[in-house]
Amino acid sequence: MPIATAFDKEKLELDTILASGIFSRAPNLAELLKYICQKYFEGAAEEIKEYNIAVEAFGRPPEFDQKRDSIVRVEAHRLRKRLKDYYGGEGASHRVRIEIPSGQYTPRFVSAPDATDASAVPLPEPPFEPVPARQAMPEPPLLSANAPALRLPASAPPTRNRFRWRAAALVALVAVVLVSLYLFLSLRRAPARSAAASADAAAVPSGDEVRILCGVESGSYIDAQERVWQGDAYYKGGVVAQTPHNQIVFGTRDQQIYRRRREGAFRYDIPLKPGVYELRLYFAETIFGENNVAGGGETTRLFEVRVNGKPQLSYFDVIADAGPSAADIKLFKDVSPAPDGKLHLEFLPNTNNPFLNAISIVPGVPGKIRPYRIVMRDRGLKDSQGRYWDPDRYAKGGQLIARPDSNIQGNDPELFRGERYGNLTYLIPVAEQGRYGVNLYFAENWFGEGNPGGGGVGSRTFDIMINGVMLRKDFDILRETGGTNRATIVSEHNIAPNHQGKIAISLIPYHNYACINALEVIDESR
Repeated sequence: MPIATAFDKEKLELDTILASGIFSRAPNLAELLKYICQKYFEGAAEEIKEYNIAVEAFGRPPEFDQKRDSIVRVEAHRLRKRLKDYYGGEGASHRVRIEIPSGQYTPRFVSAPDATDASAVPLPEPPFEPVPARQAMPEPPLLSANAPALRLPASAPPTRNRFRWRAAALVALVAVVLVSLYLFLSLRRAPARSAAASADAAAVPSGDEVRILCGVESGSYIDAQERVWQGDAYYKGGVVAQTPHNQIVFGTRDQQIYRRRREGAFRYDIPLKPGVYELRLYFAETIFGENNVAGGGETTRLFEVRVNGKPQLSYFDVIADAGPSAADIKLFKDVSPAPDGKLHLEFLPNTNNPFLNAISIVPGVPGKIRPYRIVMRDRGLKDSQGRYWDPDRYAKGGQLIARPDSNIQGNDPELFRGERYGNLTYLIPVAEQGRYGVNLYFAENWFGEGNPGGGGVGSRTFDIMINGVMLRKDFDILRETGGTNRATIVSEHNIAPNHQGKIAISLIPYHNYACINALEVIDESR
């Protein structure tokens, strides 16, 4: 049997699970399951290792350290539990099941204990109304081979019996036809997306978020914040280019966003529902600049970016803005589609070709940008007010560390159970027209009475600067809070962005390393 068709039953079971909706709120689990199954189907089971999963499936950087980052083990544990729950309920009647043995990542495809035909994977019952995307579809009852035969009442006339049997057979035939038609139409509704998908695509529903990886011809990517990015679409012109192999882009936890780009004179015409949006454009200069393959530096590549025909970036120089091989994000607020219902982005050369790595469009707030809330942990969380805090990002320098034994008093102790420490800077992209408030959250989890580092006031001091202006000199968390197990917030208001459209928050060590637990950037524009 050809390799391409050797796993028909297994692939059908994988597709059935992915379509069931059990991963609708856990995209990381879907990505993990797809990755390990695909490797299995390709005959590359020996490549299903923790490091490969982290880098290739979850987009962790090449320097991923599995001893310090347990994301793969945690997600594999969650996936095993999700599959167990699925086969204990909705998928109980499936004849082929997927298992991931404890301590392993390679999937096993096994037959159910009472299966008489391993090829008979149950089909979903055709609903009377269209099932919304990602909604779980009900499983039909299966007739067992040992089920008792249908019996008619003894008093029923023979002709009536024959009529009932014929009616039952007709109903069964109609059901089979409906199931087949439903599956056929379902497949027709979900064709593989072409790389040429462009301006004719349907408009994005109001409130939805659009994320595009430029130059990625197919597939999707789930980033460190569990947001889904689609492949390239809505473009005209330009060519696809790739970042040199194994080159690291600094200042991001999502290397995959910057692995490919669209380059040349090109445009995007993205259909949007009416409304106000935030637009982010992602760049990383990996060709020109110091230590890059083409050398050069500032002024080597200059280009213009227009939004709906209006210049927004003139003589834009990514190296001058962020440096070579560094992530750079430009944010624009109050962006709306043009009268034709599309957002038009144009990239025009000045010196050398313009390029773009990714596009993000999210619903906005008129006159403001959405607030940033960032907690220095690998995963985000909700606070006591129901507000979501993103996992650590936008950092340059320092190291992330968990503080699970933290016992900070207050309503939100979870905000202080992780920290970034060292000599570090956060570069938060904001709209250039605006004024912003910054809240910095601190707790001393290392020094002080009862903490592992001992000592007391004076054990850790550092400077806090915002956009190069000193906010607090020789800041001491213990002195500020008056002791351990206490937190403090340092705030500043009416901050203008720097010339690169960023709020740069720098923590500069004086005695021992600086540290921070969480931060907020709030648009205070009027």
